[in-house]
Amino acid sequence: MKLDDIKKLHQKKYRTELGCFLVEGEHLILELEKAAKNNSRLAAATVYASDSYGDVQTDFALVRISDKQMQKISDTKSPQGIVAVVPFSATTASAPADNAERTIYLHEIQDPGNLGTILRTLAWFGGFKCVLSPNSVDPYNPKVVRASMGAIFHVPVELDVPLSTLQTRFDSFACLDTAGAALSAPQFGKHQCFIFGNEARGVPREQLAGLPVESFSIQGSGILESLNLATAVNMCAYELNR
Repeated sequence: MKLDDIKKLHQKKYRTELGCFLVEGEHLILELEKAAKNNSRLAAATVYASDSYGDVQTDFALVRISDKQMQKISDTKSPQGIVAVVPFSATTASAPADNAERTIYLHEIQDPGNLGTILRTLAWFGGFKCVLSPNSVDPYNPKVVRASMGAIFHVPVELDVPLSTLQTRFDSFACLDTAGAALSAPQFGKHQCFIFGNEARGVPREQLAGLPVESFSIQGSGILESLNLATAVNMCAYELNR
């Protein structure tokens, strides 16, 4: 890929057009290598290393570039000297529900840091899929990729899945509500799909009305009205694996 095209990957429209995203830094590329052993799409990544980076041991295709060229394509002010161009691995297909895999559905989530943190949590516990509604933040946004600390390579992600289509895939749902049952209730872990809403607006209640959804609550002191979305998902994932 030409360096001018790599630079364009900082913008969503070009990531979509070229079907690739940019990964920067040694840690993320090491996580990419781990995931690529079981994912042929990720194995097609290409690594670009600057002249000053030093020796590179990688199974990926390797291209050497100058420090000036690295500065041009980097998303950071102080490049680490190594980046990878990675093919998309997320899917827009609605796969049948896997009884061994719980689904976290995020409705119009907007904050890149929240999504990256959520992916990191889901990768830590394992056995989760992340499904994003239309109008959600791009999981290949560089801020999401960095915040995920490589988890984006380990968690199955589906894009642009409308809330209205979920009932064809799952028999039961759970969501959070201040008036719901305690998160520690035994029935919480019996659901297949866990729905979380936008950071500011939550989940549209009129759309939930047609689903067999049960509400649960994370009990707090009552001083604050809401809990950070990523924190809420993290607590739910922990409870499901407790």
